[in-house]
Formats: sequence, C-alpha cells, structure tokens
Amino acid sequence: MKKLVVLLLLCGCGFRPMFSGTDNDIYVEKITGINGIELRNALNAKFGGVHDTNAKYKLVVTLNEPTSTYKGLDTTGTATWQAIKLTAKYDLYAGETKIASGTESASESYTFVQYLVAANASYNNAVQNAVSVLADNIGTRAIAETQKNSDK
Repeated sequence: MKKLVVLLLLCGCGFRPMFSGTDNDIYVEKITGINGIELRNALNAKFGGVHDTNAKYKLVVTLNEPTSTYKGLDTTGTATWQAIKLTAKYDLYAGETKIASGTESASESYTFVQYLVAANASYNNAVQNAVSVLADNIGTRAIAETQKNSDK
C-alpha cells in the first residue's frame, strides 16, 4: 500500500525517470585507445545505440591511460595487490554550445600474482570494471544534462 501512495505522489509531481526507455540522441566521438573503444561502446549502449554525427547532442571524451599503484605487499616485500585508476574528461555539446563538462575517475583493485597470464587477466578485468564505472558516471551525467537542456 505504501508503494502505491508513493507512486501516486510521484505521478502528480511531474517526476519523469531518466531511463524510461527513450532513445537519447547523443553522438559519442571516437575515443583513442583500446580502453577508449570499450568506453565508447559502453556509452553508446547506454544512449540506446550508435548515433550519427547529425545527432542533437555530441559527447567528446578524452580518456587517460590507466595508472597503477601498489596496495599490498607480502612479507618478502613483493607486491600482491594493486589498484588502477582511469580518468576521463568530457564535454557535452548541443549543436556548437557546450552544455556540460567535467572529469570522472574510477579506481579498481586487483590481485597481482607472479604468474603472467593470471596477472594480465586480473589487470584486464580491473580495467574493464573501471571503464564500466566511467561509462555509467559519464552517461548518467550526459543524460541528465540533455534532459535538463530539452526542458528549457
């Protein structure tokens, strides 16, 4: 019953969910590097598919290379735990007008082992997780800004 009351209150206030199944007309410019390709694909999926350059909005993203830091050492001083950090700067345009810009960062820890294949797999999984977080953060902000801009 409580859920029904909350739903009725939200319907009357003009609340509109951002992710209501609508296609967001945002073109994502190409992002350099392997991680940039993954980030662009994740953003396009979040925006409802790939859009052409004639889209109402354009998102320009610059993705920095991942940086690694040691987080844990064993008793011999060998690194066993590391963290990667990805940082992306973005600008969102409506035509030629910049309507939003910002910087997002995502960090992910991973186990660093002596076996090369396992260490690479662990590192790659951490990078993929960080790219996914970046796509969620940038995509949510871009959708919010386009909704705000279209309400004007």
